[in-house]
Amino acid sequence: MTLELPAALTIIDNADCLHSEAEVHAALDRMAAAITARVANSNPIVYTIMNGGLIVAGHLLPKLSFPLECSYLHATRYRHETSGGALNWKVAPTEELKGRSIVIIDDILDEGHTLAAVVDFCKRQGAKEVLVAVLVDKQHDRKAPGIAADFVGLKVEDRFLFGCGMDYQGYWRNTLAIYAVKGL
Repeated sequence: MTLELPAALTIIDNADCLHSEAEVHAALDRMAAAITARVANSNPIVYTIMNGGLIVAGHLLPKLSFPLECSYLHATRYRHETSGGALNWKVAPTEELKGRSIVIIDDILDEGHTLAAVVDFCKRQGAKEVLVAVLVDKQHDRKAPGIAADFVGLKVEDRFLFGCGMDYQGYWRNTLAIYAVKGL
């Protein structure tokens, strides 16, 4: 369901700003330093998970000043359902993963079931290591078994978030601040 434009315009005015643009940029700087220290000499493939990881990757990748291959992938477990099933690739990795270091960039680690399935896929393809970088790690105890991010920009309370890749009914992925919908 798409919001009417007036509702999309006012949702941000009625939201709580949890992290400003400056805080997001500082978090991305910290993530870039940590990723560089870990994989700069490993010839990594960096995958952006679409659509949420697009904004994060767009700001993070230029901060990684070492040789890397970059690509994207798009996977879902929902297929228009409210609960997840088997992993469905909209765009699967096409590069050879065997023996490679893989860094997966996404906007948020919430429950992480789809992200866990993507990590498992890369490992089954023979990746040397699979590392996860998320701007936001939502703090709760509902995470998929075994999933954790290796690089985290911000830890955020368990609320309905939007901004910096995360959307509210399809809108506001493009803002660089992190917001929470009031009451959610």
